[in-house]
Amino acid sequence: MASHASRKSSYKLPPTTITDKLVSQETRRNKLKLLINTWHKALEEQKRVRLLATLLERRAQRFDSTRNLDTFADLTLGISEDEDDADADGDIPAPRPGSIAQYATMVAQPVDPSSIVTHIKPIPLTPPPEPFEFSIPEVGASSTPMPPKKAKKKRRGKPKPNKWADGCMYAELLEMVADPSETWNGTGDGLPVDLETGWVVLAPVPQGKRCLAVTQAAVGAPSHATLRSRLLGKTLLTRFPSTLPPHTVLDCVLDMRWKENGVLHVLDVIKWKGQDVSDCESAFRFWWRDTRLGELPPSAPPAFHPRGPDATAYTFTYPTTLLPVPYHTDTTLSFLLTHIIPSVRLPRSVDIVAPPRTTEGMDVDTAMHRREETVEPDGMLLYVKAASYEAGTSPLSSWVPIVSYDGPEHESPLGLFERLLRRRMERGGEVHQGDVDMEL
Repeated sequence: MASHASRKSSYKLPPTTITDKLVSQETRRNKLKLLINTWHKALEEQKRVRLLATLLERRAQRFDSTRNLDTFADLTLGISEDEDDADADGDIPAPRPGSIAQYATMVAQPVDPSSIVTHIKPIPLTPPPEPFEFSIPEVGASSTPMPPKKAKKKRRGKPKPNKWADGCMYAELLEMVADPSETWNGTGDGLPVDLETGWVVLAPVPQGKRCLAVTQAAVGAPSHATLRSRLLGKTLLTRFPSTLPPHTVLDCVLDMRWKENGVLHVLDVIKWKGQDVSDCESAFRFWWRDTRLGELPPSAPPAFHPRGPDATAYTFTYPTTLLPVPYHTDTTLSFLLTHIIPSVRLPRSVDIVAPPRTTEGMDVDTAMHRREETVEPDGMLLYVKAASYEAGTSPLSSWVPIVSYDGPEHESPLGLFERLLRRRMERGGEVHQGDVDMEL
Protein backbone atom coordinates (compact mmCIF):
# COMPACT_ATOMS: atom_id res chain seq x y z
CA MET A 1 0.00 0.00 0.00
CA ALA A 2 2.89 2.32 0.78
CA SER A 3 4.50 1.69 -2.60
CA HIS A 4 1.20 2.48 -4.35
CA ALA A 5 0.89 5.75 -2.44
CA SER A 6 4.48 6.69 -3.28
CA ARG A 7 3.91 6.01 -6.97
CA LYS A 8 0.76 8.13 -6.93
CA SER A 9 2.59 10.92 -5.13
CA SER A 10 5.45 10.87 -7.64
CA TYR A 11 2.96 10.97 -10.49
CA LYS A 12 1.10 13.94 -9.05
CA LEU A 13 4.20 15.96 -8.19
CA PRO A 14 5.92 17.91 -10.99
CA PRO A 15 8.88 16.01 -12.49
CA THR A 16 11.24 18.97 -12.08
CA THR A 17 10.42 20.16 -8.59
CA ILE A 18 13.18 22.46 -7.37
CA THR A 19 14.19 21.85 -3.77
CA ASP A 20 16.97 24.42 -3.50
CA LYS A 21 16.05 26.57 -0.52
CA LEU A 22 18.43 29.33 -1.61
CA VAL A 23 16.37 30.01 -4.75
CA SER A 24 12.75 30.56 -3.81
CA GLN A 25 9.77 30.07 -6.06
CA GLU A 26 9.00 33.77 -5.93
CA THR A 27 12.48 34.61 -7.23
CA ARG A 28 12.19 32.29 -10.23
CA ARG A 29 8.69 33.58 -10.91
CA ASN A 30 9.82 37.20 -10.88
CA LYS A 31 12.69 36.42 -13.25
CA LEU A 32 10.27 34.90 -15.72
CA LYS A 33 7.96 37.90 -15.37
CA LEU A 34 10.91 40.16 -16.20
CA LEU A 35 11.61 38.10 -19.32
CA ILE A 36 7.96 38.33 -20.35
CA ASN A 37 7.96 42.12 -19.97
CA THR A 38 11.18 42.38 -21.96
CA TRP A 39 9.72 40.21 -24.70
CA HIS A 40 6.59 42.37 -24.89
CA LYS A 41 8.70 45.53 -25.18
CA ALA A 42 10.83 43.98 -27.93
CA LEU A 43 7.69 42.94 -29.79
CA GLU A 44 6.27 46.47 -29.59
CA GLU A 45 9.58 47.92 -30.83
CA GLN A 46 9.59 45.48 -33.75
CA LYS A 47 6.05 46.52 -34.68
CA ARG A 48 7.07 50.20 -34.50
CA VAL A 49 10.06 49.66 -36.81
CA ARG A 50 7.94 47.79 -39.35
CA LEU A 51 5.31 50.54 -39.32
CA LEU A 52 7.97 53.23 -39.80
CA ALA A 53 9.50 51.34 -42.75
CA THR A 54 6.06 51.02 -44.36
CA LEU A 55 5.38 54.74 -43.97
CA LEU A 56 8.76 55.66 -45.48
CA GLU A 57 8.17 53.37 -48.45
CA ARG A 58 4.76 54.90 -49.12
CA ARG A 59 6.23 58.40 -48.86
CA ALA A 60 8.94 57.56 -51.40
CA GLN A 61 6.33 56.20 -53.82
CA ARG A 62 4.26 59.39 -53.54
CA PHE A 63 7.37 61.54 -54.07
CA ASP A 64 8.36 59.63 -57.23
CA SER A 65 4.86 59.93 -58.65
CA THR A 66 4.92 63.76 -58.26
CA ARG A 67 8.22 64.06 -60.20
CA ASN A 68 6.59 62.66 -63.40
CA LEU A 69 9.54 60.43 -64.27
CA ASP A 70 7.40 58.56 -66.81
CA THR A 71 7.56 61.51 -69.24
CA PHE A 72 11.33 60.93 -69.73
CA ALA A 73 10.93 57.29 -70.70
CA ASP A 74 11.12 58.01 -74.52
CA LEU A 75 14.41 59.94 -74.34
CA THR A 76 17.53 58.28 -75.85
CA LEU A 77 21.26 58.94 -76.03
CA GLY A 78 21.64 57.87 -79.75
CA ILE A 79 23.48 59.69 -82.61
CA SER A 80 22.31 63.23 -83.30
CA GLU A 81 21.22 64.61 -86.73
CA ASP A 82 24.56 66.47 -87.24
CA GLU A 83 26.51 63.24 -86.93
CA ASP A 84 24.24 61.55 -89.50
CA ASP A 85 24.97 64.34 -92.06
CA ALA A 86 28.72 63.97 -91.52
CA ASP A 87 28.54 60.25 -92.23
CA ALA A 88 26.62 60.90 -95.48
CA ASP A 89 29.36 63.31 -96.78
CA GLY A 90 32.04 60.66 -96.30
CA ASP A 91 33.83 62.48 -93.53
CA ILE A 92 35.15 60.14 -90.93
CA PRO A 93 34.39 61.63 -87.57
CA ALA A 94 37.16 61.92 -85.07
CA PRO A 95 37.19 59.37 -82.30
CA ARG A 96 34.90 60.43 -79.54
CA PRO A 97 35.59 59.92 -75.88
CA GLY A 98 34.42 56.51 -74.91
CA SER A 99 35.18 54.94 -78.34
CA ILE A 100 37.65 52.05 -78.68
CA ALA A 101 39.00 53.16 -82.09
CA GLN A 102 41.91 55.03 -80.51
CA TYR A 103 43.11 51.79 -78.94
CA ALA A 104 43.33 49.85 -82.26
CA THR A 105 47.10 50.42 -82.65
CA MET A 106 47.75 48.78 -79.33
CA VAL A 107 46.47 45.40 -80.56
CA ALA A 108 49.33 42.92 -81.18
CA GLN A 109 50.14 41.86 -84.81
CA PRO A 110 49.34 38.30 -85.92
CA VAL A 111 52.07 35.72 -85.25
CA ASP A 112 53.25 32.99 -87.68
CA PRO A 113 52.48 29.61 -86.15
CA SER A 114 55.71 28.13 -87.60
CA SER A 115 57.81 30.52 -85.57
CA ILE A 116 56.50 29.19 -82.30
CA VAL A 117 59.02 26.89 -80.60
CA THR A 118 57.55 24.09 -78.56
CA HIS A 119 59.36 22.73 -75.53
CA ILE A 120 57.07 19.75 -74.88
CA LYS A 121 58.98 16.45 -74.82
CA PRO A 122 57.29 13.48 -76.46
CA ILE A 123 55.99 10.85 -74.06
CA PRO A 124 57.26 7.35 -74.84
CA LEU A 125 54.56 4.80 -75.49
CA THR A 126 54.46 1.68 -73.31
CA PRO A 127 53.08 -1.66 -74.49
CA PRO A 128 49.62 -2.54 -73.22
CA PRO A 129 49.48 -4.95 -70.28
CA GLU A 130 48.83 -8.61 -70.97
CA PRO A 131 45.25 -9.77 -70.41
CA PHE A 132 44.53 -11.36 -67.04
CA GLU A 133 43.61 -14.99 -67.26
CA PHE A 134 41.52 -16.70 -64.64
CA SER A 135 39.83 -20.07 -64.43
CA ILE A 136 36.58 -21.14 -62.81
CA PRO A 137 36.91 -24.29 -60.66
CA GLU A 138 34.78 -27.21 -61.69
CA VAL A 139 31.85 -28.31 -59.65
CA GLY A 140 32.89 -30.97 -57.15
CA ALA A 141 36.56 -30.07 -57.23
CA SER A 142 38.37 -30.10 -53.94
CA SER A 143 38.59 -26.62 -52.55
CA THR A 144 38.68 -25.00 -49.16
CA PRO A 145 35.10 -24.19 -48.09
CA MET A 146 34.41 -20.55 -47.33
CA PRO A 147 33.04 -19.84 -43.87
CA PRO A 148 29.43 -18.63 -43.86
CA LYS A 149 28.96 -14.91 -43.42
CA LYS A 150 27.41 -13.79 -40.20
CA ALA A 151 24.27 -11.75 -40.49
CA LYS A 152 24.86 -8.21 -39.34
CA LYS A 153 22.59 -7.06 -36.58
CA LYS A 154 20.82 -3.84 -37.29
CA ARG A 155 21.55 -1.23 -34.73
CA ARG A 156 18.49 0.25 -33.24
CA GLY A 157 18.76 3.98 -33.00
CA LYS A 158 17.26 6.11 -30.31
CA PRO A 159 13.49 6.35 -30.55
CA LYS A 160 12.25 9.59 -31.98
CA PRO A 161 10.84 11.88 -29.30
CA ASN A 162 7.10 12.31 -29.31
CA LYS A 163 6.18 15.87 -30.22
CA TRP A 164 3.29 15.77 -27.73
CA ALA A 165 5.47 14.62 -24.82
CA ASP A 166 5.47 17.06 -21.88
CA GLY A 167 3.29 19.42 -23.90
CA CYS A 168 1.09 20.60 -21.03
CA MET A 169 1.87 23.64 -18.93
CA TYR A 170 2.40 21.77 -15.67
CA ALA A 171 2.10 23.83 -12.51
CA GLU A 172 4.59 23.76 -9.67
CA LEU A 173 3.40 22.93 -6.19
CA LEU A 174 2.95 26.25 -4.39
CA GLU A 175 5.73 26.57 -1.82
CA MET A 176 4.04 27.89 1.32
CA VAL A 177 5.64 28.47 4.71
CA ALA A 178 3.48 27.57 7.70
CA ASP A 179 5.73 29.41 10.16
CA PRO A 180 7.23 32.65 8.79
CA SER A 181 9.97 32.48 11.43
CA GLU A 182 11.50 29.63 9.42
CA THR A 183 12.47 32.06 6.63
CA TRP A 184 15.73 33.98 6.76
CA ASN A 185 14.03 37.31 7.52
CA GLY A 186 10.91 35.98 9.26
CA THR A 187 8.39 37.70 6.97
CA GLY A 188 7.82 35.50 3.91
CA ASP A 189 4.80 33.17 3.76
CA GLY A 190 5.32 31.82 0.21
CA LEU A 191 2.18 33.35 -1.25
CA PRO A 192 2.59 35.50 -4.39
CA VAL A 193 3.19 39.15 -3.61
CA ASP A 194 0.76 40.36 -6.29
CA LEU A 195 -1.87 37.70 -5.64
CA GLU A 196 -4.77 40.17 -5.67
CA THR A 197 -3.82 41.98 -8.89
CA GLY A 198 -1.67 39.79 -11.13
CA TRP A 199 -3.19 36.30 -10.97
CA VAL A 200 -6.10 34.24 -12.35
CA VAL A 201 -7.59 31.25 -10.49
CA LEU A 202 -8.98 28.05 -12.01
CA ALA A 203 -11.22 26.34 -9.46
CA PRO A 204 -12.37 23.77 -8.75
CA VAL A 205 -10.01 21.57 -10.78
CA PRO A 206 -11.62 18.10 -11.06
CA GLN A 207 -10.07 14.75 -10.36
CA GLY A 208 -8.90 12.94 -13.46
CA LYS A 209 -6.02 12.39 -15.84
CA ARG A 210 -4.22 15.32 -17.43
CA CYS A 211 -4.01 15.09 -21.22
CA LEU A 212 -3.97 16.96 -24.53
CA ALA A 213 -6.94 16.84 -26.91
CA VAL A 214 -5.71 17.04 -30.51
CA THR A 215 -8.07 17.19 -33.50
CA GLN A 216 -7.38 16.49 -37.14
CA ALA A 217 -9.50 16.02 -40.24
CA ALA A 218 -9.01 15.31 -43.92
CA VAL A 219 -10.46 17.57 -46.60
CA GLY A 220 -14.23 17.18 -46.66
CA ALA A 221 -14.23 14.72 -43.73
CA PRO A 222 -15.63 15.28 -40.22
CA SER A 223 -13.27 16.18 -37.38
CA HIS A 224 -11.79 13.51 -35.10
CA ALA A 225 -10.00 13.95 -31.78
CA THR A 226 -7.24 12.02 -30.03
CA LEU A 227 -6.27 12.22 -26.36
CA ARG A 228 -2.52 12.29 -25.61
CA SER A 229 -0.93 11.66 -22.23
CA ARG A 230 0.73 14.57 -20.45
CA LEU A 231 4.18 13.15 -19.79
CA LEU A 232 5.02 10.81 -22.70
CA GLY A 233 2.53 12.02 -25.29
CA LYS A 234 1.20 8.50 -25.87
CA THR A 235 -2.34 7.85 -27.05
CA LEU A 236 -4.89 7.59 -24.23
CA LEU A 237 -7.93 7.39 -26.49
CA THR A 238 -7.76 6.71 -30.19
CA ARG A 239 -9.57 8.74 -32.84
CA PHE A 240 -13.19 9.46 -31.98
CA PRO A 241 -15.80 11.84 -33.47
CA SER A 242 -15.73 15.36 -32.06
CA THR A 243 -17.48 18.67 -32.66
CA LEU A 244 -14.21 20.53 -32.16
CA PRO A 245 -12.82 22.18 -35.31
CA PRO A 246 -9.79 20.55 -36.95
CA HIS A 247 -6.25 21.60 -36.02
CA THR A 248 -7.22 22.35 -32.41
CA VAL A 249 -5.14 21.56 -29.32
CA LEU A 250 -6.67 21.80 -25.82
CA ASP A 251 -5.21 21.25 -22.36
CA CYS A 252 -7.72 18.96 -20.64
CA VAL A 253 -8.47 16.71 -17.68
CA LEU A 254 -10.21 13.43 -18.48
CA ASP A 255 -12.79 12.89 -15.76
CA MET A 256 -12.18 9.93 -13.50
CA ARG A 257 -15.74 8.71 -14.27
CA TRP A 258 -15.76 9.59 -17.97
CA LYS A 259 -17.14 6.18 -18.95
CA GLU A 260 -20.24 6.97 -16.89
CA ASN A 261 -20.70 10.66 -17.66
CA GLY A 262 -18.66 11.19 -20.87
CA VAL A 263 -17.09 14.42 -19.52
CA LEU A 264 -13.82 15.96 -20.67
CA HIS A 265 -12.82 19.05 -18.64
CA VAL A 266 -11.02 21.81 -20.57
CA LEU A 267 -8.35 23.74 -18.68
CA ASP A 268 -6.72 25.83 -21.38
CA VAL A 269 -6.56 26.34 -25.14
CA ILE A 270 -3.27 26.15 -27.05
CA LYS A 271 -4.44 26.24 -30.65
CA TRP A 272 -7.89 26.74 -32.13
CA LYS A 273 -8.69 25.93 -35.76
CA GLY A 274 -5.04 26.32 -36.70
CA GLN A 275 -4.64 29.66 -34.91
CA ASP A 276 -1.98 29.61 -32.21
CA VAL A 277 -3.17 31.40 -29.07
CA SER A 278 -0.44 30.17 -26.72
CA ASP A 279 1.33 33.56 -26.87
CA CYS A 280 -1.76 35.35 -25.52
CA GLU A 281 -2.22 36.20 -21.86
CA SER A 282 -3.90 33.63 -19.63
CA ALA A 283 -7.00 35.74 -18.91
CA PHE A 284 -7.65 36.14 -22.65
CA ARG A 285 -7.10 32.43 -23.32
CA PHE A 286 -9.71 31.47 -20.70
CA TRP A 287 -12.21 33.92 -22.16
CA TRP A 288 -11.51 32.60 -25.66
CA ARG A 289 -11.97 29.02 -24.36
CA ASP A 290 -15.42 29.69 -22.89
CA THR A 291 -16.57 31.68 -25.91
CA ARG A 292 -15.55 29.11 -28.52
CA LEU A 293 -16.76 26.08 -26.55
CA GLY A 294 -20.15 27.77 -26.08
CA GLU A 295 -20.55 27.99 -29.87
CA LEU A 296 -20.12 24.24 -30.49
CA PRO A 297 -23.17 22.07 -31.18
CA PRO A 298 -23.90 19.14 -28.85
CA SER A 299 -22.11 15.90 -29.66
CA ALA A 300 -24.07 12.72 -30.34
CA PRO A 301 -23.41 9.83 -27.95
CA PRO A 302 -21.69 6.68 -29.18
CA ALA A 303 -23.70 3.63 -30.13
CA PHE A 304 -24.72 1.24 -27.38
CA HIS A 305 -22.61 -1.92 -27.18
CA PRO A 306 -23.67 -4.26 -24.34
CA ARG A 307 -20.65 -5.56 -22.46
CA GLY A 308 -20.09 -7.33 -19.18
CA PRO A 309 -22.63 -9.02 -16.96
CA ASP A 310 -24.91 -5.97 -16.89
CA ALA A 311 -25.86 -5.74 -20.56
CA THR A 312 -28.34 -2.90 -19.98
CA ALA A 313 -25.84 -0.40 -18.45
CA TYR A 314 -24.84 2.32 -20.90
CA THR A 315 -21.15 3.32 -20.91
CA PHE A 316 -19.39 5.94 -22.99
CA THR A 317 -16.63 4.76 -25.30
CA TYR A 318 -15.33 8.32 -25.75
CA PRO A 319 -16.11 11.71 -24.11
CA THR A 320 -18.87 13.77 -25.64
CA THR A 321 -19.30 16.67 -23.18
CA LEU A 322 -16.68 19.43 -23.03
CA LEU A 323 -16.83 21.34 -19.73
CA PRO A 324 -14.58 24.36 -19.16
CA VAL A 325 -13.13 24.64 -15.67
CA PRO A 326 -14.41 27.90 -14.10
CA TYR A 327 -11.90 30.75 -13.96
CA HIS A 328 -11.89 33.78 -11.66
CA THR A 329 -10.18 37.10 -12.38
CA ASP A 330 -11.27 38.51 -9.01
CA THR A 331 -8.52 37.26 -6.70
CA THR A 332 -8.94 39.62 -3.79
CA LEU A 333 -8.42 38.12 -0.35
CA SER A 334 -12.09 38.43 0.59
CA PHE A 335 -13.33 36.78 -2.61
CA LEU A 336 -10.81 33.96 -2.28
CA LEU A 337 -11.92 33.24 1.28
CA THR A 338 -15.68 33.55 0.76
CA HIS A 339 -16.23 32.10 -2.72
CA ILE A 340 -13.30 30.32 -4.36
CA ILE A 341 -11.92 28.20 -1.50
CA PRO A 342 -15.38 26.94 -0.38
CA SER A 343 -16.17 25.94 -3.97
CA VAL A 344 -12.96 23.90 -4.14
CA ARG A 345 -13.91 21.79 -1.13
CA LEU A 346 -17.41 20.87 -2.40
CA PRO A 347 -18.29 18.53 -5.30
CA ARG A 348 -19.38 20.36 -8.42
CA SER A 349 -22.77 19.60 -9.96
CA VAL A 350 -22.98 19.84 -13.74
CA ASP A 351 -25.74 19.19 -16.26
CA ILE A 352 -24.96 16.97 -19.22
CA VAL A 353 -26.99 15.71 -22.17
CA ALA A 354 -26.69 11.93 -22.37
CA PRO A 355 -28.75 8.74 -22.60
CA PRO A 356 -30.08 7.18 -19.40
CA ARG A 357 -27.82 4.90 -17.42
CA THR A 358 -29.95 1.87 -18.32
CA THR A 359 -31.09 1.35 -21.90
CA GLU A 360 -33.47 -1.56 -21.44
CA GLY A 361 -36.28 -1.22 -23.95
CA MET A 362 -35.12 2.23 -25.14
CA ASP A 363 -33.45 3.55 -28.27
CA VAL A 364 -30.21 5.40 -27.50
CA ASP A 365 -30.60 7.77 -30.44
CA THR A 366 -34.02 8.98 -29.30
CA ALA A 367 -33.66 8.71 -25.50
CA MET A 368 -31.38 11.75 -25.05
CA HIS A 369 -32.18 13.82 -21.99
CA ARG A 370 -30.45 16.18 -19.57
CA ARG A 371 -29.27 14.82 -16.26
CA GLU A 372 -27.15 16.03 -13.35
CA GLU A 373 -23.72 14.61 -12.64
CA THR A 374 -21.30 15.18 -9.73
CA VAL A 375 -17.64 16.01 -10.31
CA GLU A 376 -15.18 15.46 -7.48
CA PRO A 377 -12.69 18.33 -6.87
CA ASP A 378 -8.94 17.91 -6.66
CA GLY A 379 -7.61 21.42 -5.97
CA MET A 380 -7.09 24.85 -7.54
CA LEU A 381 -4.67 26.30 -10.10
CA LEU A 382 -3.12 29.77 -10.03
CA TYR A 383 -1.92 31.40 -13.25
CA VAL A 384 0.03 34.62 -13.72
CA LYS A 385 -2.38 36.92 -15.55
CA ALA A 386 0.19 38.18 -18.09
CA ALA A 387 1.84 34.78 -18.69
CA SER A 388 1.71 32.97 -22.01
CA TYR A 389 1.27 29.21 -22.34
CA GLU A 390 4.57 27.34 -22.16
CA ALA A 391 5.05 23.58 -22.30
CA GLY A 392 6.62 21.82 -19.33
CA THR A 393 6.82 22.73 -15.66
CA SER A 394 6.60 26.47 -15.04
CA PRO A 395 6.61 28.64 -11.89
CA LEU A 396 4.13 30.93 -13.66
CA SER A 397 1.45 28.41 -12.67
CA SER A 398 1.00 27.10 -9.12
CA TRP A 399 -0.96 24.11 -7.85
CA VAL A 400 -2.77 23.98 -4.49
CA PRO A 401 -4.21 20.47 -3.89
CA ILE A 402 -6.86 19.55 -1.35
CA VAL A 403 -5.05 16.52 0.08
CA SER A 404 -1.39 16.60 1.13
CA TYR A 405 0.98 14.29 -0.74
CA ASP A 406 2.89 13.62 2.49
CA GLY A 407 -0.03 11.76 4.04
CA PRO A 408 -3.32 12.45 5.80
CA GLU A 409 -1.55 13.29 9.05
CA HIS A 410 -0.10 16.47 7.50
CA GLU A 411 -1.97 19.72 7.03
CA SER A 412 -3.88 20.11 3.80
CA PRO A 413 -2.19 22.53 1.33
CA LEU A 414 -5.58 24.15 0.71
CA GLY A 415 -6.07 24.59 4.47
CA LEU A 416 -2.61 26.13 4.79
CA PHE A 417 -3.37 28.44 1.88
CA GLU A 418 -6.56 29.59 3.59
CA ARG A 419 -4.79 30.13 6.90
CA LEU A 420 -2.08 32.26 5.26
CA LEU A 421 -4.74 34.30 3.47
CA ARG A 422 -6.50 35.03 6.77
CA ARG A 423 -3.17 36.03 8.36
CA ARG A 424 -2.46 38.41 5.49
CA MET A 425 -5.99 39.79 5.72
CA GLU A 426 -5.63 40.39 9.46
CA ARG A 427 -2.54 42.46 8.74
CA GLY A 428 -4.63 44.56 6.36
CA GLY A 429 -3.25 43.02 3.18
CA GLU A 430 0.27 44.14 4.06
CA VAL A 431 2.94 42.28 2.07
CA HIS A 432 6.61 42.35 3.01
CA GLN A 433 8.65 42.62 -0.17
CA GLY A 434 12.03 42.84 1.48
CA ASP A 435 12.86 39.19 0.83
CA VAL A 436 11.83 39.46 -2.82
CA ASP A 437 13.84 42.65 -3.45
CA MET A 438 16.89 41.18 -1.74
CA GLU A 439 16.79 37.97 -3.77
CA LEU A 440 16.39 39.82 -7.07
